[in-house]
Amino acid sequence: QVHLVESGGGLVQAGGSLRLSCASSGIIFSMNAMGWYRQAPGKQRELVARIASDGSTTYADPVKGRFTISRDNAKTTVYLQMNSLKPEDTAVYYCNARRFQVYWGQGTQVTVSS
Repeated sequence: QVHLVESGGGLVQAGGSLRLSCASSGIIFSMNAMGWYRQAPGKQRELVARIASDGSTTYADPVKGRFTISRDNAKTTVYLQMNSLKPEDTAVYYCNARRFQVYWGQGTQVTVSS
């Protein structure tokens, strides 16, 4: 059974930093593309960043230069380092694994106060 478990969310002031982690099990982690998505109240879920199995990365425009996605294949974990946080970054952040199927974690709340 596949499990993606996010952690590291919380409340932070604008300009602060958080590091999200997503620990996986039940998948061949190194062969999966991993991604972070977010969903703010009343809005659709949107891509934040993704990292392919070869380590190449893609970022949504609003987070470029502030967020960094990385992966540790030995720990089967993907990370999202979030710096210079803004109130508009407030959302539930979800981890995503994609190869032949798509799997989602349960999400972790990030709240940025102004």
